[in-house]
Amino acid sequence: MKTNIRTNVIVNIIRTLVLTFLSFITFPWVCRYLKDSAVGLYTWANTFVSYFLILAKIGIPNLAVRECVKVRDNKELLSNKVQTFFIIQGIATVISFGLMCATVYTVPELRTNSSLIFILAINFLAGAFSFEWVFIALEKQFYMSVRSIITLALSAFLIVTFVTTPNDIYIYAFFTILVTVTTTIVNCFYIGKYVSFKKTMPYTFKELFKPLLILFLLSLVVSLYNQTDTFILGFLDENKKQVASYSVGVKGVDIVIGVITALSTVFIPRANYYYNVKDKKYFNNLTKYSMNICMFIVLPAIITMCILSKEICGLISGTYDYESLSDNGYLSSPIVLMILSSMMLTYSLGDIIYGQVLLPMKKEKYYLLTMGIGTVLNGLLSIIFGKFIFKENAAIGVAIGTVITDTLIIIVLLSITWKWTKKAIFNKNTLKLLGGNTLLVGSTFLVKFLVTLIANKLSLSLPLTYIIEIVAVIFIDAIIYILVLGLIKEDLVYSFIRNRKQKEENL
Repeated sequence: MKTNIRTNVIVNIIRTLVLTFLSFITFPWVCRYLKDSAVGLYTWANTFVSYFLILAKIGIPNLAVRECVKVRDNKELLSNKVQTFFIIQGIATVISFGLMCATVYTVPELRTNSSLIFILAINFLAGAFSFEWVFIALEKQFYMSVRSIITLALSAFLIVTFVTTPNDIYIYAFFTILVTVTTTIVNCFYIGKYVSFKKTMPYTFKELFKPLLILFLLSLVVSLYNQTDTFILGFLDENKKQVASYSVGVKGVDIVIGVITALSTVFIPRANYYYNVKDKKYFNNLTKYSMNICMFIVLPAIITMCILSKEICGLISGTYDYESLSDNGYLSSPIVLMILSSMMLTYSLGDIIYGQVLLPMKKEKYYLLTMGIGTVLNGLLSIIFGKFIFKENAAIGVAIGTVITDTLIIIVLLSITWKWTKKAIFNKNTLKLLGGNTLLVGSTFLVKFLVTLIANKLSLSLPLTYIIEIVAVIFIDAIIYILVLGLIKEDLVYSFIRNRKQKEENL
């Protein structure tokens, strides 16, 4: 274990921040130029394709990481594992694509949008050759970070250059899948450094069948859970404007969840390693450390997004003056964002529990059962709230149903893993984080009020006012947050201060 876990975390955070910045360039651009109906159609079609992407993967990434970590110091054994998983995924991809074709040409609404769906399907056809799980198992965070930044930057440049009208939805779809295609090509060249594709020993398909079946079902259930709200909303909303509203509202939430999920790629191989060598101390410390980072990031994000929901959604969608617009698909977005903001904590903690506690222990069946019940409940609540209770604002109803379900899921997961998670979440350091974030509520409202007051006096435009508000809040809140946590010796912040002092003393 030569790679330093903190170095990997920092590299991953830098990558995620850069990718977030690029996303905040492209998504608002797309919302403005594709318009709400086209954005809604793209989101709906992409949701459909994602189900078959999960079928093509059949749970391989998570199992492959776990298995490759065990043999990563032996090139021959590692090569055998990689070849085995590649063969399985290749077969699954062909079957998945065949089923998708049959479904598209059977359902009229899908057949109408078949061109868009088949462009997006290139994602999972190329993904079969990406071998991303190999690099995760080998902890090649720097390589993955540099590659991701370059490929997404290229995609963002092409989108901003060529996507200028609602008719460019197919061009947009092509440029989004370009990221996966480029990643696959680069990975195929680079993987030869670590893996040989020459067969030297028999493949062990039989012993992988049971865990793959469980992880496939789990991946399918998790995908269904993640996409059920959008997919159901697409059928409840004929013109897809509510889908667009929901996609804008959920964008901010997805970004923060994406940060935590990206960090999990750092912790999952290490958690598997510590559990395999029966190092309970480091295994438990790793869980506490990752949950500490999660709450450190998520808690202030919830506060910021709730208070500045109108400004954030306005900049993303290009809808600034909400009071003067009555027929715009993005009008419900700020409320959707506020409702879904709690998921940044509940979903992120659930992801950590699965990847870093249940998966190394080979107890993923508990997560499967929990998410299976949650998926059914989410679908029912989304229909009840979206179709019957909030008829005029289905996006809001679906968001409420999703949050209720996600809260119940994290309660169940915590009860299942209480022995390993109680000290990681419920401790003095968490109270310090809660105390520090309490101060941010007041400072955020104050900064927002002062910026609005000054902007009105200077007659600044709404877009410029929104930008200044968000930047000012993030900058000032970050300073207050770090200073307060440093003073009360919060673990994460104080560890950096202590390490810096030690380095200065050693000079």
